[in-house]
Amino acid sequence: KALFEFLGKNTKFPAIAKDAGIQGIVYVQFVVMEDGSINPDMVEILRGVHPALDQEAIRVVKSMPKWSPGKQRGKAVRVYYKLPFRFTLK
Repeated sequence: KALFEFLGKNTKFPAIAKDAGIQGIVYVQFVVMEDGSINPDMVEILRGVHPALDQEAIRVVKSMPKWSPGKQRGKAVRVYYKLPFRFTLK
């Protein structure tokens, strides 16, 4: 729930895409490290829509606060995460 609140508050629809009527879902993959931080070098677009929307999704992921790290047998481990960003014109 907190993740989607963060995304809602921090994602801005790029004006260039809004003016052109471009919308869609951008799929982003990233890695949550053992300490809960997002590795900025491991944020990538799996399926993009438009460069402006893709870059906004990357910007928001890189600005996310620390997560609770994944655990395996009680030890913190890296976790790959895939997240859809829905850009919809109203």
